[in-house]
Amino acid sequence: MSIKIGIVMDPIEAISYKKDSSLAMLWAAQCKGWEIWYMEQSDLSLVQGQAMGRMAPLQVAMNPEQWFSRGDYQQQPLSTLNAILMRKDPPFDSEFLYSTQLLALAEQQGTLIVNRTQGLRDYNEKLFATHFPQCCPPVLVSRRDDALRAFHNEHQDVIFKPLDGMGGASIFRVREDGLNLGVIIETLTAHGTQMCMVQKYLPEISAGDKRILMIDGEPLPYALARIPSAGETRGNLAAGGRGEARPLSDRDRWICGQVGPTLKAQGLLFVGLDVIGDYLTEINVTSPTCIRELDTQCDLDIGMQLMNKLEQILAEQ
Repeated sequence: MSIKIGIVMDPIEAISYKKDSSLAMLWAAQCKGWEIWYMEQSDLSLVQGQAMGRMAPLQVAMNPEQWFSRGDYQQQPLSTLNAILMRKDPPFDSEFLYSTQLLALAEQQGTLIVNRTQGLRDYNEKLFATHFPQCCPPVLVSRRDDALRAFHNEHQDVIFKPLDGMGGASIFRVREDGLNLGVIIETLTAHGTQMCMVQKYLPEISAGDKRILMIDGEPLPYALARIPSAGETRGNLAAGGRGEARPLSDRDRWICGQVGPTLKAQGLLFVGLDVIGDYLTEINVTSPTCIRELDTQCDLDIGMQLMNKLEQILAEQ
């Protein structure tokens, strides 16, 4: 079948050619002969109740010097596209929320949005993991100074993080001595006006924070262990971590089995689970990454696996 696929992403000029997962998806779509239409968040609009996109035809290339060429922009209803990849990076702010609401109108008219807009709105990446307490370490979400201090007092060595961060930004470790605990709580809660998360520190982070990619609720056979650089507690690649592919462990597969049915039921087709040691710490639904690293190290084509799944779903529709 002839498929028109759109993508909403950050400016393609500024992506990392070597690492960008959206680019891997676009390569796969082009290899399948699909039409690709490019948009940024600012290109979405609503006209007389119709969700519209200022979109440009896009071609991509495996060329680090020139990885795309873009045609002339056209104003078209989003519903003219068979599928749209929503790949705008966090934070999940009001503009992201409005974008999902516009995309939902196209969704109602039969366009497949990846990931489903209701799921993008409902499932915060940090909070979603807590829906599976059997998989998680001890964790607290609060903005109360006394509650956050009590959690630290109980567990002694903890990790504080904002609910809307990405790439390891604004993550703090507080050890038994409580050094800087007060200012960290003040900063992350904006003096008690916004929620933050605190988790028991997992020393297994030294062996890597594993990213497990899931397609329609099923895990890929390898995880990317993101190993912190010297002196760091964050394994995120954006924070200087090193990525090392590893086969899934029995515990990894058990966690995937716990989470997978919910992902499938909620239309969350492409998701990244973060696992440290034996514990699930985050579920990434907005723009999961690590495709390129796993493709290179494990001889995979994850972008094509995802496009094949989209093709199957569209055919069934």
